[in-house]
Amino acid sequence: MAKRYHCPVEFAVDVIGGKWRPVILAHLKEGVHRYGELRRRMPGVSEKMLTQRLRELEADGLILRHDRETTPPHVEYRLTEEGRSLAPVLQALYDWGAARAARTGTTIEETG
Repeated sequence: MAKRYHCPVEFAVDVIGGKWRPVILAHLKEGVHRYGELRRRMPGVSEKMLTQRLRELEADGLILRHDRETTPPHVEYRLTEEGRSLAPVLQALYDWGAARAARTGTTIEETG
């Protein structure tokens, strides 16, 4: 069975190496997302891996985590100014991934 992709950026990064950090950034490039929204958009990532990558991106100053300190938890993630500076790179990866998928007949199953 062929590998399934859920975002052209995921496909592009799978081809060139690395995976989840650029995919998280690509989703946050679209706007603010809660943890659960990111999980739904990235069905191939484990909760542990997503949590680790979000923490790394926050430590690197690319995303902001805003905890509204409510019950149930309401945590939102957004790009910082530095993270937003990656928008052209992420768009280029997205475009290249979409074009390569089309050339190779690979299906992209975007979620969200």
